Amino acid sequence: MTPEKPTATSSLPRTERPDAPAYLTRHQARRAAPATAPGEQEEHDESVPLYLRQFRGRGTGTDPVLHDGNVVGTSRAWAEVTRTKEIVPERRDQLADIDCDIYLVRHGETQGYSSESGLTPLGSWQAHRRGQELARRVTDRMKVEMLCAPTNRARQTGEHLRRGLLDNVELYGRGTPDIGHLHDDRNFRNFEVATPEGPRDVTSAFRTYHREMEKYERVGLGERPGWLVDVDRFWGIQQGGGDPITHWLTMPMMYFEPPVSCVRRFWRGILEARASTQARAIVVATHSGPIRAFATSAMGYDPGEPFNTEFVRVRVVAGGTTALVLYRNRVQEVVIPDLEALPPNSDPRFQE
Repeated sequence: MTPEKPTATSSLPRTERPDAPAYLTRHQARRAAPATAPGEQEEHDESVPLYLRQFRGRGTGTDPVLHDGNVVGTSRAWAEVTRTKEIVPERRDQLADIDCDIYLVRHGETQGYSSESGLTPLGSWQAHRRGQELARRVTDRMKVEMLCAPTNRARQTGEHLRRGLLDNVELYGRGTPDIGHLHDDRNFRNFEVATPEGPRDVTSAFRTYHREMEKYERVGLGERPGWLVDVDRFWGIQQGGGDPITHWLTMPMMYFEPPVSCVRRFWRGILEARASTQARAIVVATHSGPIRAFATSAMGYDPGEPFNTEFVRVRVVAGGTTALVLYRNRVQEVVIPDLEALPPNSDPRFQE
């Protein structure tokens, strides 16, 4: 008889390990050792670190181990141990005594920028949802002032913001806060273009631009005026998928209202609203261009275009000399400008 050839399975080495892993064996040995005084069992065991032997010795006592008044092992004690105050200082907005909060809210999604159409259904929901979120910041019997830019999309955004506030203040148990009625404030209008018909909002100017451009293209009237060239460049960037607000912020245009003028009248609107009301919160529905110029002036760099219903928060510090500007997890303390001491706008086309 020929011997049976070993199969591939029988030739493999055996890998079964009936014994427990080494760490489990040492643990079982410690558990099986006779009880001794705390720390005595591992007193001379050099394989166990000293801090671990001392910790196990303290852990057998009845009194909890404390660190700065907190029980070791709790999340509060862990935070106190790991926190370094030199690296993680207290935020300025958490320490300052705030006198008033101003929310500069961009309008919701609009049906288009080429006309004075209002919000889309999504834009209405965005504004209502933002109002619900702001309601969590409203305290009992707080007075809230509601302002908006004089455009349809900003006005509708302000209305939905107010409805969201009213819907949720009761849900959050805020008592009876005073949510004021919405009204326009031209200080918070969008940046303007100097047209032959006078200064117009950049959206309103588009209709005049489109009508005039059609004449020049159809009839060939000759050289185009400067304001038409500026508006054509601005809307050309928009239609090409670029960011025309970046162009407005970085490239001087002779027929567009300069960004510094928008920042100045925004400050004027904030100070006038603060002086005319005792409201602790002021919600302003306005446009992305001036909001972005305002944030750029405060932060010292362009923090980017705000999304629909995203806001820049301005917290006026008690005393009225400084304010905290918060935008996208950045906080910057700025000096509130003295508007009377600032030089007036020398361009008569954009008088504030």
